[in-house]
Amino acid sequence: MKFGYSTWGMPNVPIDKAMRHLAELGYQGVEITVIPGWITELSTLDRAERKRIVRMAKQYKLAIPAIAAHTSLVETDPEKHACNMTRLKSSIDLAVDWALDGELPIIDTTPGGRPEDWPAILPMLVERTQLLCDYAQTRGVTIGMEPHVGSVLNTPERTVEFLKMVNRSNLGLNFDISHFNVMGYSIEDSVALMAPYSVHTHIKDESGVYPNHQFLIPGEGVFDYVKYLKEMQKAGYTGFISPEISIMVQRRANYDPLAAATQTYNVVAKAFDDAGLDWH
Repeated sequence: MKFGYSTWGMPNVPIDKAMRHLAELGYQGVEITVIPGWITELSTLDRAERKRIVRMAKQYKLAIPAIAAHTSLVETDPEKHACNMTRLKSSIDLAVDWALDGELPIIDTTPGGRPEDWPAILPMLVERTQLLCDYAQTRGVTIGMEPHVGSVLNTPERTVEFLKMVNRSNLGLNFDISHFNVMGYSIEDSVALMAPYSVHTHIKDESGVYPNHQFLIPGEGVFDYVKYLKEMQKAGYTGFISPEISIMVQRRANYDPLAAATQTYNVVAKAFDDAGLDWH
């Protein structure tokens, strides 16, 4: 396994500063967030900037394992849905531009919707995901769908059912175990169900149980990183483990994105070592 970090927790940090900081800490990769509200929002990435980011990734020896393009696939307004699909397809094109050594970033996205919408919107979600995957296939790109607490894909069981219904070889999971932790699932059960489909991951810390839960910076909560890493290794996962700092944390008045990345590195790097994993 490899150790990355998501710029989800760095919405206003210039990408050159973010990449330099992550590389100096020892991270091996960076997932870059390209949704509205982030400094690397898709529309700001002209050809020159895309090439500059690739050059920096090579300079700092950082892989780009994924692009955070989280955009709803269950929007009912036709015009808004068309905009969402255009953004996701443009993110797929970006993945081609950001290929490093033949490795194309995964396109991470979330489904949207609410748990109670499951029966009604499942056919629409399946059809739209198939269309997105079919476009991605023409570009050689893999989609990483992220199950999310409070969304239509809120349990491992639903997620597996959804993947089987979509039935596309270039659809996998962006497995963020925190969303199942706060639903009361054990690490062992979540990993057993989700790891076989995972193409990228997020982790964070947490406390409490949904809906009275909090997402936290690694080291602040109760998540057992060592057990998680051992279970992922046992399941045969070899990709990136990429911590993500949640919006809950970013709302803090004293939130420091660089300090959060540093604390995260110290906590998770120690967990890699304590788990006996050869990741350096």
